[in-house]
Amino acid sequence: MRKLCSTKKGLILVNVLVFSVIALVITMSLVNWGATLLKRTVQMVNSQQAYEIAESGIDYYRWHLANLPSDYYDGNASSTSPGPYIHPFQDKDGNVLGQFALTITPPATGTSIVTVRSKGTMASTSLSRTIQATFAVPSFAQYAVVSNDNIYFGSGTTIFGPIQSNYGIHFDGIAHNIVASALSQYIDPDLNDGVQRYGVYTTGDPTPPTTPPADANIFLSGRQFPVPVIDFNNITTDLSQLLTIAQNGGSSYTSSGVLGYYILLHTNDTYDIYKVTSLQSLSGTCSNDAVGLSGQTGWGSWSVVNKTIFRSAVPFPSSGVIFVQDNLWIDGAINGARLTIAAGAFPANPSTYKNITINNNITYTNFNGQDSLGLIAQNNINVGFVSADNLTIDAALVAQNGRAGRYYYSSNCSTPTDPNYPTTSSYRNYYIRSKLSLAGMIASNLRYGFAYTDGTGYQIRNITYDGNLLYGPPPSFPSATNQYSTISWKEVPNQ
Repeated sequence: MRKLCSTKKGLILVNVLVFSVIALVITMSLVNWGATLLKRTVQMVNSQQAYEIAESGIDYYRWHLANLPSDYYDGNASSTSPGPYIHPFQDKDGNVLGQFALTITPPATGTSIVTVRSKGTMASTSLSRTIQATFAVPSFAQYAVVSNDNIYFGSGTTIFGPIQSNYGIHFDGIAHNIVASALSQYIDPDLNDGVQRYGVYTTGDPTPPTTPPADANIFLSGRQFPVPVIDFNNITTDLSQLLTIAQNGGSSYTSSGVLGYYILLHTNDTYDIYKVTSLQSLSGTCSNDAVGLSGQTGWGSWSVVNKTIFRSAVPFPSSGVIFVQDNLWIDGAINGARLTIAAGAFPANPSTYKNITINNNITYTNFNGQDSLGLIAQNNINVGFVSADNLTIDAALVAQNGRAGRYYYSSNCSTPTDPNYPTTSSYRNYYIRSKLSLAGMIASNLRYGFAYTDGTGYQIRNITYDGNLLYGPPPSFPSATNQYSTISWKEVPNQ
């Protein structure tokens, strides 16, 4: 009996030791897990603080650009201090918690995109995190078509890109993006019936207050009204600035002394410039009698017959700006070039406003933003009577005080002296053209239009917005605002 009792005591001791060891192992594991969790929590806190310090660097430079929009060197001279620029990060009591280091990439030529990289580092640890943001000033080229007047888009018009007018829009074509008006209602001057219609409407829509249908076959992305007004006055200042740029480092031409200039663009980064000495005459029965209008200001053929060479193989200017203080005719092609070409006369006077006319193709070689052309006319952007039957225009067109479009030419109009068309029947075909294709945008102060309700003009009008124009417009192109917008924000690996 004594031996059995001793054995039980030994087993109990062994069990106690086993469970003690297990308890000790569990306790040590819990302590280690707690220590690891605490360490991980501290690391997470430090990492988040490093992120917030980096974020504060981005916020600081966004504020800096709002006040000094052309300073890409944090107030330093670019040649002596290219960065990174280091700033301490302090709490409300002035204690330094860490720092952010800014690396700033200025805009490439022809764009407004600024890249800011901010590396945030904690003072108590070497832990760092980096955020990269891009800011840009949106250009005036935010729309496929934007107008400061009433617009009618007839059937045969297809537009890829947003459309906006400060007045009413009658739309019977196909819109692949939002169609917007600054007016909630208006009286369509084409109908002149005194009836109020919605700011954007299509034929057959009910009148207010009946809610219009979706019209999904016409407004593929919908319509909006009213929306904020677009300020066309900004372009006036920008046009005078373009003249200054052209005089100080671009290509500037004073009055031609004749009818104006003709520029032919080449893909080798040069252009030829001519003086225009005579325009196409029209038949005697062709008159300035537009449909629904008593006459059009500045009406004529706007088609060149004779010209003399002024300069040839002129290199594109480094500033990318060409300014002609006269009427201008232009066509040709570019390859890898970024240009803004403007026509105007100063001091500005409505009686001396200048026009730009396009009668033959203007084309890009590249459609990835590498090629960019802006044409800014003080008055009209014209397509003349003797224009290509299938006309291609790759450009951003701005008619500052006039309109972008084609004058009205009735079926009575012909060109008896045109050597390219030897038969009378061919002459008459000019009043009807087949197709106009534009890749870019149109800004028209007055009423836009390349066709008329009697079937004259371009039968098909395809307008496609070039999205590269928004943040990568042609050089010195008008801006929609002077404030930067954030276009991207992301965390990147430390460097």
